[in-house]
Amino acid sequence: MLKPRRPTRRLHIGSVPIGDGAPIVVQSMTNTDTRDAGATIAQIQRLERAGCELVRVAVPDREAVERLAQIKASVSVPLVADIHFDYRLALGALRAGVDGLRLNPGNIGGADKVRRVAQEAKAREVPIRIGVNSGSLEKDLLARYGGPTAEAMVESALRHMALLQDQGFELIKVSLKSSDVLTTLSAYRLLAERTDVPLHLGVTEAGTPVQGAIKSALGIGLLLAEGIGDTIRVSVTGEPEEEMPIAYGILRALGLRRRGVEIISCPTCGRTEWDLIPLTQQVERLVRGVATPLKVAIMGCVVNGPGEAREADVGIAGGRGTGILFKKGCRVRKLPQEGLLEVLLAEIEAMTGECLPRA
Repeated sequence: MLKPRRPTRRLHIGSVPIGDGAPIVVQSMTNTDTRDAGATIAQIQRLERAGCELVRVAVPDREAVERLAQIKASVSVPLVADIHFDYRLALGALRAGVDGLRLNPGNIGGADKVRRVAQEAKAREVPIRIGVNSGSLEKDLLARYGGPTAEAMVESALRHMALLQDQGFELIKVSLKSSDVLTTLSAYRLLAERTDVPLHLGVTEAGTPVQGAIKSALGIGLLLAEGIGDTIRVSVTGEPEEEMPIAYGILRALGLRRRGVEIISCPTCGRTEWDLIPLTQQVERLVRGVATPLKVAIMGCVVNGPGEAREADVGIAGGRGTGILFKKGCRVRKLPQEGLLEVLLAEIEAMTGECLPRA
């Protein structure tokens, strides 16, 4: 059973509300070279179509800063600048009009540099995410705690929150990311007991899409079930658009948000008499851009399929050259097996009002 959402402060990144009961926000990060504005804009626009609500871009140098205004003007989703090593890049990003900053306090150049960024961000009312990462903790904390423990990560976060708050800056969001799921869980639980700032959830360097989905579902999902978390990012080694179905799948499984098509399909067995696996994969690919919530079933047995997928809005079940179209577990009509896919796609379009690709 889900626990009630942890009460937090409310802030806005661009037009997107964060915390204080606002819907859990799904975000991602581009993997293009930000200095290539065209490629970065194209990827952000693909992410927008996939359901991304907040996009972060790497800002490695002055040339990347100079592209931010163009990128910002070409996309609808709020833009967050990811800054490492050089506080002047953060100042330049703020002047370029970004909606948020992500700072790694362990490598930004010291307390004085953080303070200067805080002052500029406060003047522009731009939130800052303190991004604590187990791979870049301060040396004194690593020595004190004997490594990148959850306790060390939390102390780092509180230390840098205090730096910002000493400047009267309160538009703070925090993340505590480790590639180890258990460390991630412990860190967020500890910090949630000590502050009411919004928390951004994620398991960093989670791996390939399969491994990333597993780690993220556990790390993000368990925390959300405990009422902890206000924004999420699923990290996978691949195109960032691949993160969206996983992120929304986690939220949908917990009943926190509904977006897009949920496919219900059988694992297949020796009774399956049609090539179900590639067809299911094809449908999943074709419906990826659909935003309307819908449950679609693809079953391998015409005897048990409709009953097993009773909660689906629409579905097909095939076997031995024929198949059936069903809605809410009830048979609608019998069809030749080769026509099932097109009929299913047409039904999805009719129910969602969204056109699907056929290639």
